[in-house]
Amino acid sequence: MNLDAALTWLDGHVNLETGVGFQSGRQRGAPTLARIRELIELLGSPQLEYPSVHVTGTNGKTSSVRMIAALFEASGRSTGLTTSPHLERVNERIGWNAEPIDDDELARVLTQIAGIEEFLTELPSYFEIMIAAALTYFADVAVDVAVVEVGMGGTWDATNVLDAPVAVVTNVGIDHVEYLGTTREEIAADKAGIVMPGSTLVLGETDPTIVPIFEARNPEHLVLRDRDFSVTSDRLAIGGRVVSFRTPWAQYDDIFIPVHGAHQSANAALALATVEAAIEHPLDIDIVHEGFANVTVPGRLEVMGTQPLVLIDGAHNAAGALALRRALDEAFVAAPRTLVVGLLREKNAVEMLDALGVDEVERLVCTKPSSPRALDPMQVADAAIALGVDADRIDIVPDVPKAVARAYDVTGADGQVVITGSLYVVGAARTALRASAGGRSRPA
Repeated sequence: MNLDAALTWLDGHVNLETGVGFQSGRQRGAPTLARIRELIELLGSPQLEYPSVHVTGTNGKTSSVRMIAALFEASGRSTGLTTSPHLERVNERIGWNAEPIDDDELARVLTQIAGIEEFLTELPSYFEIMIAAALTYFADVAVDVAVVEVGMGGTWDATNVLDAPVAVVTNVGIDHVEYLGTTREEIAADKAGIVMPGSTLVLGETDPTIVPIFEARNPEHLVLRDRDFSVTSDRLAIGGRVVSFRTPWAQYDDIFIPVHGAHQSANAALALATVEAAIEHPLDIDIVHEGFANVTVPGRLEVMGTQPLVLIDGAHNAAGALALRRALDEAFVAAPRTLVVGLLREKNAVEMLDALGVDEVERLVCTKPSSPRALDPMQVADAAIALGVDADRIDIVPDVPKAVARAYDVTGADGQVVITGSLYVVGAARTALRASAGGRSRPA
């Protein structure tokens, strides 16, 4: 198959991310790893051919895995990286040494999986296929290490076919309650499923009521935030932050990281501790400088234009929204702000908008993610009104590119446009802004 045919085949499978296929093709049933295990075994168990670092958490997963991969790459290791969901192209989900898988290779590995599908007991999901494709590709190119981001939770996530020597948990918050549980303890128990007995666990969550849930998985080594690693200094810099770190192996001072927000400094500390745990020795300071300098985190407080300043951020839950608001207040000069927000229906619009500080913005543009799970933008507007926002400060523009264009129309050159909420909104906005020369001209 060529890439178009392969992606058409892929899109014909059940997709939990979009909600497509569950009613007509397969009802939600008991969680299982049976499908991915059978698929990966027929592919020759490629995940056994290289060590892996397995990363979960409520917030910060994608930023952390990108930082981990960048540090491995700077140390000279051939590095595979898989993240989800993608913003613009499915190729983004599978990377090798900071480059997305090319079209021919993606078509090849998907064709390989399609060829064995008839031998499976049950059809795999879209996400299961993409994880199998990533793990197979990493074996094909002979990576030295794979950095794998959990899709959701941990125990029943398709990535949990790994037996990773290093497991990483960024934090534990309330999200995906319809799948993972309604309390932080239940969610922690699900995420703890990636921790294999005898492995090393790098744990960013420090709540004393939560840590024992992870300790019960019997990791051989526990590397705990604030006890074993931490940020020792953190200050703003042009284009990012200058941060110092303490780890079990070393002290690293005055490291520039080209990302915004104090939460990213915390992610960087976690990443540095993780790579040290994997290689069991400190990193050369030049490698640390190089690795962090090369970090890119698309769709996470990413500057897409100036005059007005345009930023996109996939703050998909209340904790992420609050981190975004704090980062904006800290890192950017105060200016009239227009928010463009689109949410999925399982999100609480009042909580999200309150965390974003919607009562303080000049304008709110409510839009609609391109997903069957999208929340009606009218409900987002109603939530804003319930929080005290005047209706005449609110626009409802369901089409994302048109919503971005409307934000430009109502924002002066000295203002800010912040596009956030669902990653489907962020991805569509990013495409529109890149098409308009990186946001230097008004989107069509």
